[in-house]
Amino acid sequence: MVKSFLIRSYTFLIYFFLYAPILILMIFSFNSSKSRGNWDGFTLKWYAELFQDSQIASALYYTLVIAILSSLIATILGTLAAIGINNMRGLPKIMTLNVTYLPLLSPDIVMGISLMLLFIFIKLQLGFVTMLFAHITFNLPFVVFSVLPKLRQLSNETYYAALDLGATPFEAYKKVILPQISPGIVTGYLLAFTMSVDDFVVSFFTTGSGVSNLAIEIYAMARRGINPKINALLTLMFICIMLLLIIVNYRMSKDNGKETDVKIIK
Repeated sequence: MVKSFLIRSYTFLIYFFLYAPILILMIFSFNSSKSRGNWDGFTLKWYAELFQDSQIASALYYTLVIAILSSLIATILGTLAAIGINNMRGLPKIMTLNVTYLPLLSPDIVMGISLMLLFIFIKLQLGFVTMLFAHITFNLPFVVFSVLPKLRQLSNETYYAALDLGATPFEAYKKVILPQISPGIVTGYLLAFTMSVDDFVVSFFTTGSGVSNLAIEIYAMARRGINPKINALLTLMFICIMLLLIIVNYRMSKDNGKETDVKIIK
């Protein structure tokens, strides 16, 4: 009884300290006053001003374009890489998996600075293209490790059966393998899109003049002084990212449920 109470209390405190500041931020995004400590009434003024801000509109444009393009390219490359890794054996497979893990384990600031130095070394001007390449780089592992589990569930018998029936290797992968791993591909895309929208550190070091995403724009606004529009913008970003994460988690739990059902049938 006491142990259960302590566990629940500990869990409550963790979630309280995690989400209480966000809840306060969301509440004060509707405050009619610029004061951060006094509630002067409900208003949607800051949201109206937010949608009329040209800098925010530009940052939103670059955020969505880079997130969509980087997620799409990372999904294509990551799916191909996952298929290649799945067909490897022995030491090459272990080494490739360890290298793929590195971007996930490395601090964001290390990746951001290293990519910036690489772009400067190859004389690639910092801007839209460099930020796009950087987002593709850190999105790739999320796609690879979303697709790999689906590939490991597959049996090679269906692939070889398609070959025996006259299909080419490309047709066998297109019509047999891809439909079965499509849930992992979609999950990887959504996860990559979420990480791209949410990124600040890597984007900060790899962007150039005239190109910024929402995270960089929020940082610039905060340096000029706390503006209630920041609260409104962060509220919208939090809601969108939470919705995307809920969709990703739902798909992953759904896929895991199907995997369990298949194991029970077998």
